[in-house]
Amino acid sequence: MSADCSGKKKMVICVVCDVLGEENNGTTIAAMNLIRSLREKKHIVRVVCPDESRRGQQDYYVVKAVNLGPFNNYVKKNGVVIAKSDKKILSEALDGADHVHLMLPFPLAIAALHLAKKRSISVTAGFHCQAENISSHFFLKNNFHFNKVIYKFFYRHFYQYVDGVHYPTEFIHQLFEQYGGKTNAFVISNGVGSAFHPIQVSRPAEFEGKQVILFTGRYSKEKSHKVLIDAAKQSRHADTIQLVFAGDGPLKEKLRKQAKGLQNQPLFQFFSRKDMVRMINLADLYVHPAEVEIESISCLEAISCGLVPVIADSPRSATRYFALDDKNLFPCNDSRALARKIDYWLERPEEKAARSKEYVGYTKAFDFETCMNRMEQMIMKTHEECCRHG
Repeated sequence: MSADCSGKKKMVICVVCDVLGEENNGTTIAAMNLIRSLREKKHIVRVVCPDESRRGQQDYYVVKAVNLGPFNNYVKKNGVVIAKSDKKILSEALDGADHVHLMLPFPLAIAALHLAKKRSISVTAGFHCQAENISSHFFLKNNFHFNKVIYKFFYRHFYQYVDGVHYPTEFIHQLFEQYGGKTNAFVISNGVGSAFHPIQVSRPAEFEGKQVILFTGRYSKEKSHKVLIDAAKQSRHADTIQLVFAGDGPLKEKLRKQAKGLQNQPLFQFFSRKDMVRMINLADLYVHPAEVEIESISCLEAISCGLVPVIADSPRSATRYFALDDKNLFPCNDSRALARKIDYWLERPEEKAARSKEYVGYTKAFDFETCMNRMEQMIMKTHEECCRHG
């Protein structure tokens, strides 16, 4: 560890990512935001990941991907690559490191955790994977006992050994400690970038005369896109509603089929950051029907731009806590109730404009730079405490 001219300590930090690639999922976005922020703060950040596009780049240590045989195509459809554990590459990345931060409780990170402990290197880990993100792939999303087993596995084989755990929300902190075990917790939002704010945007011709309803989320079961599709069909404004599903994922074609019968076919598209800001600012309403959600930065980005949300009141989602009152909530998986809330807001433009201003003020608590400063403080505090206690 060294210090710059201001006297602030600069660290060598190794970030281990079992999943890293295109920034089309929450975990990759959170990882890259942290990596970029720490580097801007002049720390040396080494990244261990399976992203072949990073091979040869400075301070990237690329491992091979896990071969899942017949499931390779399924994983590819999800837009992710899962890392294979490689102790040799991990050892190289950890040489001279002051601290290790692990993104997921998967094989590569588990191996890195054991190596770091042998070398007395301090370790923090993020909590970015709900049990349902795994169980939904086995059609066991609603199996309470199976989900509980996943949390217990995470704790016994991973989180109980790390020195500090980053939870994006108090919701997931409480949930995991209830079914897993006690941790040294740091609750810090992943943060909303300054680019997400209200701007004037001219509406494209294809959206003229339409009421644009946006939802940002991967096309996967737990995001519950079908609930919004069914609600749009039941709305009094069904003939003018234009759904926009920002994202990508394995259920795209299935969702297209489910959307047949809508007056206006939904737009399925992955947007760049710049285009996402524009899309949010031209939309009329944001709906978040997801049943399972650790935080949902996408919802925070939308309301930071002043877009009024309607959010599923799911007990397995932290996003419901972003609602300012019951007018911004609907019973989870109830498309008829969602249709009524959509109609309520589309028919009350003045109330919607007033609520928009309230949301812009509310999201200032999730300022990206503030959150990234707290992440740096978490890492440095954990490292210093480990050094003191040997």
